[in-house]
Amino acid sequence: MNGIKIRGTGRSVPGKLVTNQDLERIVDTSGEWIASRTGIQTRRHCAGEETFSSITAEAARRALEDAGVPPDQIGACIVATVTPETLVPSAACGLQAALGLPEDIPCFDLNAACTGFLFALHTMECLLNASPRKFGLVVGAENLSRVVNWADRGTCILFGDGAGAAVVECREGWPSVSAVLGCHGNGELLRLPGPETGEPSYISMEGTKVFKFAVEAVPWCVNQVLQKTGRTVEDVDFFVFHQANARIIDLAVRKCRIPPEKYYKNIAEYGNTSAASIPLVLSELREQGKIGPGSRLLAVGFGGGLTWGGCLIEFA
Repeated sequence: MNGIKIRGTGRSVPGKLVTNQDLERIVDTSGEWIASRTGIQTRRHCAGEETFSSITAEAARRALEDAGVPPDQIGACIVATVTPETLVPSAACGLQAALGLPEDIPCFDLNAACTGFLFALHTMECLLNASPRKFGLVVGAENLSRVVNWADRGTCILFGDGAGAAVVECREGWPSVSAVLGCHGNGELLRLPGPETGEPSYISMEGTKVFKFAVEAVPWCVNQVLQKTGRTVEDVDFFVFHQANARIIDLAVRKCRIPPEKYYKNIAEYGNTSAASIPLVLSELREQGKIGPGSRLLAVGFGGGLTWGGCLIEFA
């Protein structure tokens, strides 16, 4: 099977800034407590004319522009999300109309929670191998501020809204992303109920247990991808982790002995943006010139499901 590489990236976050001090006025917490436990200082929330659809489309447009790929060359579109505006039509179908993508391509949403972008990359690699068009659009986008319980101080402080996108290209002779993906079905530790459950559609989480799962899953994924690809930490230019908690990332990099110049955190600014988190990091790193053509990255995600995943991504 032919592999994929990233050709361009883009991102979009709402303009409304919500600080820890803002949350102090809503729930019984303190900015110092939030920062020390999570590493989060601010997060962005959709408001007014800024919606899930608008930030998703903006991130996708920027990725297409960065890649220099016209919409009519896209062979598939996947949006990784748990918070689409509508279940039908999907967010990806909305993007097809908004961007003028071809009508004879698969466009669909994918829900693997915070690991969704990596599940989508692997799926896109499979789709493009069977497509006459060799470019794909992969988006991670969330509007989590509308599904948090503002009376639950343990979860409402964590989540933000945002969208990140990547245009990938499939070419003969390129290596696979070598995805390592998995799931342990658990409906209790991290939950967002649907309309048929009779429960409010709010995020609930057993934080301590999810933290324990994450600090074990992240190093495991790193090691599995390195073993699968025959690479070492030294062979990887940058490590990109789902931005759920600064302490999880710090523990993982110490366990894997990753040098500080090889990883990046933006959780302080955006909070946990679920499926948008990894592509937001990719876009920022590219804009800052820390990664570019030829860069090799190892990305790891983990989240509700429980899901986990890792893959080795290269930039064309």
